[in-house]
Amino acid sequence: MSKLVANAEAALQGIQDNMTLMLGGFGLCGIPENCITALVKSGVTGLTCISNNAGVDDFGLGLLLQTRQIKKMISSYVGENAEFERQVLAGELEVELNPQGTLAERIRAGGAGIPAFYTPAGYGTEVAEGKEAREFDGKMYILEHALKADFAIVKAWKGDHAGNLIFKATARNFNPMMATAGKITIAEVEELVPSGELNPNEIHVPGIFVQRIFQGADYEKRIEQRTISE
Repeated sequence: MSKLVANAEAALQGIQDNMTLMLGGFGLCGIPENCITALVKSGVTGLTCISNNAGVDDFGLGLLLQTRQIKKMISSYVGENAEFERQVLAGELEVELNPQGTLAERIRAGGAGIPAFYTPAGYGTEVAEGKEAREFDGKMYILEHALKADFAIVKAWKGDHAGNLIFKATARNFNPMMATAGKITIAEVEELVPSGELNPNEIHVPGIFVQRIFQGADYEKRIEQRTISE
């Protein structure tokens, strides 16, 4: 069965209301821009989105917040989105905040088939409320459960027809681990090549984890906080 699809709209077939989605990226770096735009157009609602952050007001996941398509965010950093803040304070959006390393490990554990793990991060804070705590070697840890998703949506630099992926620089971020943790993984890539053209030693995600792949277009690659010297 071919993994190639024509575009983002075709790749998103099967995503329905109230599903859980993982979306790669860190800030605005390495986000699946084409798929996010297509999700907005699709009109699906009640989404639980697992992502390091929620984009900005007019880009990234901020677009889905504007249209009220997200009901819950499982995130780490959310400080760049005024609409996110407004919805949380108004009780319109549920948020589950995680220490960044904990979020990364919860996703990695989901992809590795590990149901839960202990971490010291967050012990003694609000993060630990309602969670099992246990002492190891004189130090307290809390139990965190793995994260999985109905669909994982990632963005890579290069990919081949078999779904093998290569990420460029910091765009690697959360994308590789999310690719392993979705029941269905969608990859949009900047450059799509025939199978066999990628160097096997440079592949970050083997194609076994990817079910759908397409070549994206018109990437803006915005900079979240642009700072230049005079």
